[in-house]
Amino acid sequence: MKVVLAGGSGSLGLSIGADLAERGDEVVVLSRSPRPGGPHRRVIWDGATVGPWAAELPGAALINLAGALVDRRPTPANIELLTKSRVEPTKALAEAVTTLDRPPTVWLQMSTLAIYGDAGEAVLDESAPPADRPAQMAGVARAWEAAAVGVDACRQVVLRSGIVLAPGTPAFDRLTRLVRLGLGGRIGSGRQWISWLHVQDFLGIVRRVLDDTSLCGVTHATSPNPVRNAELMATLRSVFNRPTAPPTPAWVLRIGAILLRSDPALALTGRRCIPARLLDAGFVFSYADLGPALRDLRESIR
Repeated sequence: MKVVLAGGSGSLGLSIGADLAERGDEVVVLSRSPRPGGPHRRVIWDGATVGPWAAELPGAALINLAGALVDRRPTPANIELLTKSRVEPTKALAEAVTTLDRPPTVWLQMSTLAIYGDAGEAVLDESAPPADRPAQMAGVARAWEAAAVGVDACRQVVLRSGIVLAPGTPAFDRLTRLVRLGLGGRIGSGRQWISWLHVQDFLGIVRRVLDDTSLCGVTHATSPNPVRNAELMATLRSVFNRPTAPPTPAWVLRIGAILLRSDPALALTGRRCIPARLLDAGFVFSYADLGPALRDLRESIR
C-alpha cells in the first residue's frame, strides 16, 4: 500500500518508514525540509496549510505523527508549542482530505497514554476517560485528538502509545545513560506505573492497524504488563550489569529538571494501561515482559 507519514522525520517515524518499506509499501514522508538522497520519497509541506502535498493522500494510508518533542520545561510557552505543533498539522491534514475525490483508506492518528494524566493505581483500558491535567500531558493530548475528530477517512484509529523503548529515542537513551552512570535507582516513590512497549511490538501494532479493517477508534499501544518505576530501574540495572543504586528523591529530580530544561512530571507521574482492544483482536506481543524486551534492546546497541 501507499503510506504517507506526516512527521516522519523523528526516531519513531524513521523506524515506521523503514519497517513498512521493507515489507514492500510505498512510503512518502511529508517534510518541512526535504533532504535529497533519503530512503523514501519526501514531499514538502509547511505543516499548516493545504498545498500540492495533498495530492499524495487519495487512497493512501495516512499516519499522523507530527509534533514537537515533549521533553521540555512545562512553561506556558512550551505547552503552547507542544499543542500548536500537533494541532496545526492535524488541522491542515483534516482540511486537505476534504478536497479529495478519494479519502485515505485509514487515518492512523498518533496520541499518547499521557492523556490519562497521573492515574495512580487504576487499571486503564480504552474505555477510560481522559484526564484534565497536567496541561503539558493530558491537555496537549486532548487537543491533538480533538483536532482529528470527524476527519474524512474510510477508517480512523487513534493510537495512544506508551513509552516506546528503542535505541535512539529520548526516553530509552536517557534511562540507559542514567543506569550506566550508576544513577539507576528508583525515581521518587518508585511506585508510579510505567506503560512501556518494545519498538518491534510498536511496529507490529502499526502494521496491524493499517491492515486490519476491523480496528477503529481509540487503541492502546502498550505492553500488557506495565511495571512500577522501581521495577523498571531494577530491571535496567540487572540487564546492564550495574549494582544497586540510591534512589532519586522527587525534589532532586525537580532541581535537575530545571538544569536539564526537562519536565519532572515525565518521570514522577504514571499510568497503568493495558491494550485491551489489541488483545481482544488476537494481537500477539513478541515482548510482553520487560526483562526479555530490555535484554533484546541491549544486544542491539552493542
